[in-house]
Amino acid sequence: MNQNNVVCENAAIQVDGVHKSFGKVKALSGIDIQVDSGIVFALLGPNGSGKTTLIRILTTLLRPDSGTATVGGFDVEREPASVRPIIGLAGQYPAVDENLTGKENLEMIGRLYHIGKKQSILRATELLEYFELSDAANRRAKTYSGGMRRRLDLAAALVANPSLLFLDEPTTGLDPRSRIGLWEVIKSQAKQCNSVFLTTQYLEEADRLADRIAIMEKGKIIQEGTPQELKDCCGGETRVKMRLTDRSQTSRVAELLEEIAQGKVNQNNEMGEISFPAPGGTSVLTDIVRKLDADGIELAELGLTQPTLDDVFLSITGHTAEEEAGKD
Repeated sequence: MNQNNVVCENAAIQVDGVHKSFGKVKALSGIDIQVDSGIVFALLGPNGSGKTTLIRILTTLLRPDSGTATVGGFDVEREPASVRPIIGLAGQYPAVDENLTGKENLEMIGRLYHIGKKQSILRATELLEYFELSDAANRRAKTYSGGMRRRLDLAAALVANPSLLFLDEPTTGLDPRSRIGLWEVIKSQAKQCNSVFLTTQYLEEADRLADRIAIMEKGKIIQEGTPQELKDCCGGETRVKMRLTDRSQTSRVAELLEEIAQGKVNQNNEMGEISFPAPGGTSVLTDIVRKLDADGIELAELGLTQPTLDDVFLSITGHTAEEEAGKD
């Protein structure tokens, strides 16, 4: 793909004190965000947390009630005509015309961006090849699978070589193989000096893709940092995790390990699983094995687990992201 000519500069996106309400519902309550150029920035949160509302404001589709936002140095309210040519947007649902072929869809987008007929054809051919859609170029989009439509939609967002790419939950509903394929495309865009602003409710997606992550809940940013910074500050300590051969012994083992765990044992009797913090690292494993061997307890699994983004979310909000998403 063509290298973008935009020079990498800091503060590709700047959001200061943005509020937005729909009637009595507060969608955004004073959002502050800075996104540097050339990175993937993930806005992580469950459905209904305000992620899509913020993307619609940043892409000039919605006006904030108060606060300011700039994209590529342009104010989204006062200079929307300057913002639109430098951004690409792929929403939650593919926005392609199902009655046009894949090639026709991309050529049409090129013409709408005024890049000329010849360049539109060349760009469409290039993108179809890049997204492995060349064999389906002359098929109507309504015959495409879900994964193919998502790839075509992302290709459409890239027709004009945008310097900032907005992706609103781009892999929702995709199978694992298609999801991983899109992850590679997203990472490649950041390498080309394109800033990528990504919303997702998938913890793994944010962890794999993002240089920086902001966690959003109920219209507010509740934590921000690199994936590792978030794990270090909010994800808790390294933990011992074990699974017993005999699940009926779970409560007994929890009692036996109470002193080693310093009273911080979590147990799942149904699964026969026990976990607790391990600030001393691997040295605690030897103590556990000795204590349980002396009591004739057999272990099916024993090891240490590192903090995950789910641990971060749980630590900050008091529930997992999956639990919160399941309410919608």
